[in-house]
Amino acid sequence: MNKKIVIVVGILLILAGVCVYANTLFEPQKPSEYSIGITYEEAEKTGKPVLALFYADWCRYCLKFMPKYKMLHSLYKDKFSFVMLNVDSEANEKIVEDYALNGFPTVYIIDPKYDNRVLLSNALYMDLGKLRVELDRYLRIRGLLDSAPVE
Repeated sequence: MNKKIVIVVGILLILAGVCVYANTLFEPQKPSEYSIGITYEEAEKTGKPVLALFYADWCRYCLKFMPKYKMLHSLYKDKFSFVMLNVDSEANEKIVEDYALNGFPTVYIIDPKYDNRVLLSNALYMDLGKLRVELDRYLRIRGLLDSAPVE
């Protein structure tokens, strides 16, 4: 009886280990494996503010942030255009040079309508609630600007 229990527990532990290992095989291993949003050029034409993520594939913090950025996309895709910019890509070189980047990930709210850029504090990145407060604040202020009489 004890032998059967030991064998069953052993098999269950092996199966659990295989499941955990298989799950890590299918999770993205670098930020660029996530496909969130549109290109920077497309985003500038939408009329919506842009939530731009500057990342590097070698950055572990960037990879850790990606599920939050994906969640933000699902919550705010109607209010913001989402853009991912790989700082190591030659295609993004001019855009990256135009922003003050001192670490990764870096998230900006870019509003072409008001020629405005807001750098979000990286202290907020891992707290979805605090990030949402800042995004909602920006949208509220933009709404006030949109409804203000033009002089």
